[in-house]
Amino acid sequence: MIRIAVIDDHELIRHGLEFLLHRFEDLQVVLRGASVGDLRGPDADYDVLILDLYLATDEPCVEAVRELSAVTRVLVVSASGRPADVLAAVRSGANGYVTKDAPAELIVAAVRTVASGGFYLSAGLADIVQSELDAAAPPAAQPGAGHPQLSAREEETLSYIAQGFTHAQVARRMGVSKATVDTYVERIRAKLQVGNKAQLTRAALNRLERRDGR
Repeated sequence: MIRIAVIDDHELIRHGLEFLLHRFEDLQVVLRGASVGDLRGPDADYDVLILDLYLATDEPCVEAVRELSAVTRVLVVSASGRPADVLAAVRSGANGYVTKDAPAELIVAAVRTVASGGFYLSAGLADIVQSELDAAAPPAAQPGAGHPQLSAREEETLSYIAQGFTHAQVARRMGVSKATVDTYVERIRAKLQVGNKAQLTRAALNRLERRDGR
C-alpha cells in the first residue's frame, strides 16, 4: 500500500485527487491539507507527498519542496507548466512534476514511480527540462572535433540501448515515461548524427568502449 499526503490550497483539487487515487487498491490518501503546516502531527505518516507548487501565494513554494524532499518523496502536481517553475521544483529536489491537466492514468503512474524511488516527468515537461539543461551544458563538439557531449540522462539512456533494451524497458528502469525516452533518443540521434536503430546501437557500444578504455 502506497500512503499519500495531498497538499493543495483548493479543496476541490484535494477531494478530486483523493477520489481518483481511491479507485486503486495499492493507493491510499492518508492526509489532506491546504498548507505544509498540515503535514505536522501524529497522522503525518506517508510515502509520497503530492504538493501544489503555488499555495495561496503568487510565489512557488520551492523552499518547501527543498525541505520536504529531504525527508520524503515529493511529487509536484501544479497548474503551472512554465519552464522556470518546472526547473525550480526539480532543482529543489522534487521527485516528479505533473501538470493538473494531465490524464488521470499519468498522475497514477507518477505516484507509483515516485513511490518506488523513480523520477517522473510527463513527456512535454521532460522536453522542457532537457532543453534547459542542454542550454546550460557546454556546447556539443562538432563532427570530427571530438566526441559529442551528452547529458547524464542521455548517457544513461544510451547505455541501456547498448545492452539491447527497448524504449519501454528503458523507461521502466529510468522511472520515466516511454515518451520521455523517445525524446532522449531523438536528441541522442541528432547529437551523434545517426539514423536507424543499428547505427544508434553501434554508437552506444562505441561510447561504452571508449569510456571503459577498451
